[in-house]
Amino acid sequence: MALAVLGGMAAVALVVVTVIAVFYRYILGDPIFGIDDVSTMLLSATVAGAILYGAKIGAHVQVDILNLVGGRKLTRYTDVIIRVLSAGISFLLAFSLWQEVQCGYDCGYFTPNLEISHEPFYWFLIVAVSGFALSQVLELIGGLIHFKSSRDPRELR
Repeated sequence: MALAVLGGMAAVALVVVTVIAVFYRYILGDPIFGIDDVSTMLLSATVAGAILYGAKIGAHVQVDILNLVGGRKLTRYTDVIIRVLSAGISFLLAFSLWQEVQCGYDCGYFTPNLEISHEPFYWFLIVAVSGFALSQVLELIGGLIHFKSSRDPRELR
């Protein structure tokens, strides 16, 4: 929940920064130096806050066409595949972000204009993506426990 609050605060800050940037650029005709750097870092914090919160409330996009076609008899198998793939890709993303943190300056450690360090934002994303991967592993375990059940384990909440 703390990640969601931080992400929400970053989203509000991003809106404020964008309004100020648009005002300065188009009304005053004087763009603010480095505003793109600030916006990019705030956007990454917003995304990090949304990833895990979205997983918690089930907000990520999914299409239940298979459920309409084959029902629980089919989705009990496809859910296993999707959760393994989701967890694997998420852990791979977290590992890639961790490697970027380790690489440091050689990999573009700072934003181009204001030289804001990417490291804290990468760590924020690493925690969020790892948390999402963990949630997929837990849903996989829950799905395997209720594999023979006629009800979808997501409905048991």
